[in-house]
Amino acid sequence: MKRQLAKTQRHNGCTPIMRAMISLLLLQPVQPLSSPFGGTTKNVATQILQGAGPTSVNMDVYNIPPDEIMGEWKANFVQKANENTAKVALACQSPEYFIDSLTINFPRNLEEGLGLSLVELAGGRGDGLGITIVSEVSGAAASAEGASILYGDSLAFVGLVRTAKKLSEGKSVVKEYTVATECLDYEATVEAISSLPSANADEFEDTWVLKVKRIRRKPKISVRLLYPPSQKEEDVTLELFAGENLRQGMLVRGIKLNDPLAKRFDTKNSGNCGAGGLCRTCSVVVQSGMDLLNPQRLSEKQMLADSPRWRLACKAIVGYGMKEGEMTIRVNPNQW
Repeated sequence: MKRQLAKTQRHNGCTPIMRAMISLLLLQPVQPLSSPFGGTTKNVATQILQGAGPTSVNMDVYNIPPDEIMGEWKANFVQKANENTAKVALACQSPEYFIDSLTINFPRNLEEGLGLSLVELAGGRGDGLGITIVSEVSGAAASAEGASILYGDSLAFVGLVRTAKKLSEGKSVVKEYTVATECLDYEATVEAISSLPSANADEFEDTWVLKVKRIRRKPKISVRLLYPPSQKEEDVTLELFAGENLRQGMLVRGIKLNDPLAKRFDTKNSGNCGAGGLCRTCSVVVQSGMDLLNPQRLSEKQMLADSPRWRLACKAIVGYGMKEGEMTIRVNPNQW
């Protein structure tokens, strides 16, 4: 174990009260998530900020201060809809934060081990479940190319890619080993990592492959809504999170949206399609911040071909690409 994890140490970073509070939060049920587009994208925030699309910014700008991390971690009991299987997954306390995932690779160093020190936030249940985070990073782990492991990250999976130095029939032989470490206490985490093959520098070249979970704040978009003068409504500024549907975000905040003067695209009569994208009653004019919305699909482009700055609010996702910024929107454009 010492050879495998030369720099992995145990620290108790919680007071008894904090530890008890975190333990009480363990195994809380949560509801399954759904996407406005009926699926998920491939960036990690995708499972939380559905619809935000592939990231187009440096996500490190959304890292939270180190002194807030320890009190934010919790574990949830998650069951997928219509399935009998379930798992324990990491989550965070604040609705303004989310759990991001990163994959980090670096070569194995025989003298440094994995190069991580760990702190157990919750555990002692007797079943191996808990919350363990990174408290210190050193050696090759600290100098990994691309994304780096930071204080407060939690290991979800630890993998080892092993390449044989001796060719077999003229080809390199590569094997992969992986252990799951999400929501394990300190002892179970160390035991899982120690089960991976020991180093053998004479015969193999090894690369660590870590999937870590990190708490980040959700990107925010400030949306200023302008009403037609005839409605005699004061302008309103909303704060939405990246990945929110514009129409839904406005309605849940009590914003009057559907334009009675708008005509349906399919029947040319009045009427609300209920966010089906068949009418134009939720159309808005984007005066600024168009780049903060997801690209239009073909049907929306056809419906609004004569109005390039118009969007269907029911098909618009703010903060696309995980971007922050400000938008100015005119609602009920047929009444201007």
